[in-house]
Amino acid sequence: MPIRTAVIGFGVSGRVFHAPLVAADPAFELSMIVTSDPARAAAATAEYPATRIVAAPDDLFAAAADLDLVVIGSPNSTHLPLALRAVSAGLDVVTDKPVTVRSGEARSLIRAADEAGRLLTVFQNRRWDGDFLTISEMIRTGRLGHVHQFESAFEWWKPELGAAWKDTTPPGEGGGILYDLGPHLIDQCLQLFGPVDEVHAELDRRRQGAVSDDDSFVTLHHGSGVRSRLWMSAVAPAPRPRFRVVGSRAVATVWGLDPQEAQLMGGQRPNDAGYGIDMSRMITISGPEGEERVPVAAGDYPSFYTGVAAAITNRMPAPVDAADAVAALSVIETHAGRTSPVS
Repeated sequence: MPIRTAVIGFGVSGRVFHAPLVAADPAFELSMIVTSDPARAAAATAEYPATRIVAAPDDLFAAAADLDLVVIGSPNSTHLPLALRAVSAGLDVVTDKPVTVRSGEARSLIRAADEAGRLLTVFQNRRWDGDFLTISEMIRTGRLGHVHQFESAFEWWKPELGAAWKDTTPPGEGGGILYDLGPHLIDQCLQLFGPVDEVHAELDRRRQGAVSDDDSFVTLHHGSGVRSRLWMSAVAPAPRPRFRVVGSRAVATVWGLDPQEAQLMGGQRPNDAGYGIDMSRMITISGPEGEERVPVAAGDYPSFYTGVAAAITNRMPAPVDAADAVAALSVIETHAGRTSPVS
């Protein structure tokens, strides 16, 4: 029997990521989508005619007996109350990142899920970006030597504020680019290099009228000795390399972004030929002996839901341990309220 799944929210998170990934995996049934927006409801109906579309989470929880899993893709401040309702209703839970706005809330949620015997995992999909998978393998095999510095940037050009909640919500409620991209970038370097013992952040508001950071830098010193430097920006006319990793033998550099988000947004689906692949992207390995160009592995967001299915049906470990999300959140919340005014 497939895992009967409800997706809360049909903005970018639910429409672009969760609903297509769930619908493409035969282990799941996309049973319900929750959205109060009439245009989004119409789009969901057109894309998934067999799926029930409801306007509010109350409608979902009224039908909890007909569901197994809830995917929460709504604004950050709603993650905690919705996830608590879900585990109380006997449902397993996937939340978008960040798992909650505050680490103390996240720990309480983990306890509640454990006490209820329910799965709680977090959609850290960037662990399955093709460039990250390739860089991770290079580090694991020692191809770069002993890594000293890890640089990661996620930047775009959007100089005007939009109406989306991420632009209009203050940091204390989970708004801003550190809460948006920080959970991904911080999680990646924690996965590679372990816990941190020193954190420094520079959070700026560049756009007129900004209530939260939109141009931020974080540097972490890991107990392993590696220094990670992370850039996040909505106001970069041209981006830095996506990754630049400095080792004792060589430096690895890759430009551009993993193609999966753009593919999903453009209507390509996980089972389509060429999904996750961008043949134009290469990683350059530079050292005293010259340069070598290495293909980027295919991205693989579907692996997250493969792991969710294994955790639910076979009691395997969750694809993302919720405790990992708490570790990244602890770094973020230390600095999230400390933003400089518009410059």
